[in-house]
Amino acid sequence: MQANGSGQDRESELSLLTGTQNGETSSSGVPHSNGLLSTNGTAVSNNNNNGVLCHSDSVSDNNSTEDQDQDLDQDGTSGRKKNNRLSESEEDVIRLIGQHLHDLGLNQTVDLLMQESGCRLEHPSATKFRNHVIEGEWDKAESDLNELKALMHSPSAIVRMKFLLLQQKYLEYLEDGKVLEALQVLRAELTPLKYNTERIHILSGYLMCSHADDLRAKAEWEGKGPASRTKLLDKLQTYLPPSVMLPPHRLQTLLKQAVELQRERCLYHNTKLDCGLDSVSLLLDHTCSRKQFPCYTQQILTEHCNEVWFCKFSNDGTKLATGSKDTTVIVWQVDMETQHLKLLKTLEGHAYGVSYLAWSPDDAYLIACGPDDCSELWLWNIQTGELRTKMSQSHEDSLTSVAWNPDGKRFVTGGQRGQFYQCDLDGNLLDSWEGVRVQCLWCLNDSRTVLASDTHQRIRGYNFEDLTDRNIIQEDHPIMSFTVSKNGRLALLNVATQGVHLWDLQDRVQVRKYQGVTQGFYTIHSCFGGHNEDFIASGSEDHKVYIWHRRSELPIAELTGHTRTVNCVSWNPVLPGLLASASDDGTVRIWGPAPFLKVQDAEGLNGPVAAGGFFSRGATTPK
Repeated sequence: MQANGSGQDRESELSLLTGTQNGETSSSGVPHSNGLLSTNGTAVSNNNNNGVLCHSDSVSDNNSTEDQDQDLDQDGTSGRKKNNRLSESEEDVIRLIGQHLHDLGLNQTVDLLMQESGCRLEHPSATKFRNHVIEGEWDKAESDLNELKALMHSPSAIVRMKFLLLQQKYLEYLEDGKVLEALQVLRAELTPLKYNTERIHILSGYLMCSHADDLRAKAEWEGKGPASRTKLLDKLQTYLPPSVMLPPHRLQTLLKQAVELQRERCLYHNTKLDCGLDSVSLLLDHTCSRKQFPCYTQQILTEHCNEVWFCKFSNDGTKLATGSKDTTVIVWQVDMETQHLKLLKTLEGHAYGVSYLAWSPDDAYLIACGPDDCSELWLWNIQTGELRTKMSQSHEDSLTSVAWNPDGKRFVTGGQRGQFYQCDLDGNLLDSWEGVRVQCLWCLNDSRTVLASDTHQRIRGYNFEDLTDRNIIQEDHPIMSFTVSKNGRLALLNVATQGVHLWDLQDRVQVRKYQGVTQGFYTIHSCFGGHNEDFIASGSEDHKVYIWHRRSELPIAELTGHTRTVNCVSWNPVLPGLLASASDDGTVRIWGPAPFLKVQDAEGLNGPVAAGGFFSRGATTPK
């Protein structure tokens, strides 16, 4: 937080203080020693101790020497010594509290606080300026700028502040129908500033507005009155040092920042951030318990009869698709309230098994790919359960990965035998790239760039429109799989013998190397997840699911329960507390928080036990 009142401002402040009262008297205003506006928005004066500086700025007054030495409380006891100067941070706190109390309308309390502490909320010249702006006295406000110029770190900012004042003055004249006066402001006051000529051209166009509503709509302006003037004052304040005028609602801003910082540092925070302060207690530090995190088995899906190689939630979070060595794809329906899954459809006929699945952007279609020796690709209509396309360009192909174009009308597919195709929904070949041995694919949001990891331990970007390609990521070991964050900025790689690596695609640098996971040469799929994709999850060859906070390389949770390699994990994109994992043990586990457990039971759990969880038909009690 910036210190209030730099040394270079002191001399100017003292010179301006002489004979200057902290505000001007309004005919309807009630005097307040803080010099700010009363709750009804009128300017008020400071008739006693107005403009008093903090002790570091104090000047002599007409009080006796005895009054300067010590304050006496009403009961006659000795108060704080006057010469016991407040530190800058103490002055800042008093000013922040005073401003907040003033915003609440507790002006008498503010007066007492300022008088007893010997502080002031803001410089007297700033108070005058504030009152004149709120009252719309533009000539006086412009005159106040000359006084404020000496207190500013950047005197050139006066031109920008003057421009904002005159712009408000111009708009208010137009709204009142005073076109000639508005034209005079535009020509004789705004234009000579020679500042932001582009904006002046826009302002001149408002002369053609037929009525006030048209003006407010085109100018995106609230109209003449306290609302627009307060907004103007907030903009003007940004050019003034905090020693002269506090930023608006500064205490609330600091409290919000503190709450947000605590939430960001909370390893298990997995809910939407509420920007308001009403939903939190300021009396306690923010903390989230592990039992609120998806660390507990809520359901075990046992319908597959062989190794489960892949799982993926739909984009709307209402379905989960799982692919298995048993040649089937099972689509599960997610109850968004109970977070319970039930079997919806079984898609059969994948002779080689299903090792990869991709939902279309609108979740209407699902593409299934097989292992290395599979030359076929299946495109299913999920609503009808019918096979729309079974694609096979050549028996020599290996179609093991697929990615949808964001337009939902095209997809790319490829494999390690050198095939790289772009096709439509009927499987018709639109484009091809020869000689690229593809391990994994991803389409970026620009609808042009396709990322492909290949057998050269790298990820390259391919543009099918202009047939250009470029290197983006280079690893030292094979990239077994990768996924990309929703915003397209980060890539999460599962690297053979190395584990999980996080890369920044824009800067092309490695950001994190996550620890703990066992990664050999099996294909394991990790994922981003949780609220704002703050978390990362991955399967592992040691039968566990590992979860990290994105900024921390050490795992925050190790989920046990599977009895063989965990091949894939998928985090529900809508329900941040729902996670799925697929394993060679033939099961799919659904992980969630432990909302039904007593506190003492939850604290004793270190594995996937859940009381009150749901289990699919044929499932045994979680182990």
